[in-house]
Amino acid sequence: HNVFAGRPVDRALVEDVLGNTPAFLRLYDGHSALAGGAALAAAGVTGARAFTQRSQVVCDADGRPTGHLVEHAAMDLVARVAPRPSYAARRERLVGLLTAMAATGLTGAHVMDAGDAELVGAVARETVLPVRLRFAPWCMPGAGEADLAELIAGQGRGGRHWVVDGVKFFMDGTVEGGTAWLEHADCHGQGTAAFWPDPRAYAAAVRRLHAAGVRTATHAIGDAAVRHVLDVVAGLGTGGRGRHRVEHIETAPDALLPRFAELGVAASMQPPHTAYTRADGTDEWSRRLGGARAGRAWRLRDLRDAGATVALGSDWPIAHYDVRAVLADARAPRGAASGRAGLTGLEALEGCTTHAARAAGEDGSAGRIAVGHRADLTALGLDPVDAPPDELTEAPVRLTVTGGHVTHHGRP
Repeated sequence: HNVFAGRPVDRALVEDVLGNTPAFLRLYDGHSALAGGAALAAAGVTGARAFTQRSQVVCDADGRPTGHLVEHAAMDLVARVAPRPSYAARRERLVGLLTAMAATGLTGAHVMDAGDAELVGAVARETVLPVRLRFAPWCMPGAGEADLAELIAGQGRGGRHWVVDGVKFFMDGTVEGGTAWLEHADCHGQGTAAFWPDPRAYAAAVRRLHAAGVRTATHAIGDAAVRHVLDVVAGLGTGGRGRHRVEHIETAPDALLPRFAELGVAASMQPPHTAYTRADGTDEWSRRLGGARAGRAWRLRDLRDAGATVALGSDWPIAHYDVRAVLADARAPRGAASGRAGLTGLEALEGCTTHAARAAGEDGSAGRIAVGHRADLTALGLDPVDAPPDELTEAPVRLTVTGGHVTHHGRP
């Protein structure tokens, strides 16, 4: 979005290069894409569409699709007609990715979608997955009882180093895309609608899953989205403590912060996202929010001070998966959050270990090196608590162990 600098996202800006080549280009936020004319034609997209979720095929004044596809349902129209790589190619990519992740010190990842269960299961039977994976399939607007029953029935499915545990919701989109749910419109007059056209339906779905003992994680970036998720969990009573979490929380007012600890809701946040903004406020995220709300960016320090569980991650592929950068950015936030105090070295480490385990309900078996816990551990060439953040990003990874298996062995 920073590249477009406020101009409409239109395929005319790239079609002089693409020509008749079908192309589908995801924007970095993962919630929007730019499709060329040939790709739109292949998908049969000739004008606006109606969706059960908050999504849009953007069209110009003449009703012509601009190629800008906003949110998942619109993107899926084109993505689903793209050629699917072969099993061999997908297997090679999966193993290569997980091996590279282990080389940064990662022992596990929370996967916020259903993934490719057939592929993961097959690879897990053939070899040891270098990174332990926990999958949370999506629950989208329009989901009925049969859909919820299927999500419930799928919990616990898995194999060695992978399991389905939890369900992922979206309460809004992104600030830059104009789809974050805000208490007041952004500076473009957008952002006042939830991803679920009827937020009450979201609440009903969470209650159904909660009653079945299913953990939930909800994408909520804007202040209204965060508030709604907390309100829904509050309605579950004390039985909801520790079983639900909010993803992202990019801007939130003071009044919402203590509620995380009060309700036992984990805050799952991604420090590397701060690098997509600028300290001088000239980025699209800051421009849309305006100074006051941009000044409440990524409040890691404030949430920890309020007693919240703060789990840290990268949100790969939105930001790079390197856990060393996650640790460094948590201590020294960048961009719009650069004026805010970061976490201490110990708090950042806890965010990737004990707090991450607590957010997944695994604090009794993971997150620490202790008798009776899983043998998931990392040895770095620098002390991650005391090393300066800029040095930590280059820290040698001496050893990564997942489930007692050495998944990476660095140079001595």
